[in-house]
Amino acid sequence: QVQLVESGGGLVQAGGSLRLSCVASGSISGTNAIGWYRQAPGNEREMVARSTSDISTNYADSVKGRFSLSRDNAKNTVYLQMNSLKPEDTAVYYCNWIVNYFNYWGQGTQVTVSS
Repeated sequence: QVQLVESGGGLVQAGGSLRLSCVASGSISGTNAIGWYRQAPGNEREMVARSTSDISTNYADSVKGRFSLSRDNAKNTVYLQMNSLKPEDTAVYYCNWIVNYFNYWGQGTQVTVSS
């Protein structure tokens, strides 16, 4: 069993920055992929950033050049650095960790960007 705890969301003005954190506990030695997803009201959950290895990360076109996923293996933590935030980035952000091909999700953290 894997538990994920996210933090770092909040309210920020357009153009500002936030860094989300996701700490994993439990057995994650069989990690296949990690990533961040988001869901805005009335929309489906969408992929923001997803990494299958330390050198390969995919980003949604809408966040390329502004968001960056990183991980600290020693701390079992994945981060999402979000810069130049826009009102359309407002959503609940979820951490995703795939271990032995089973999906685990965090509880979500709200990010609100005001114009």
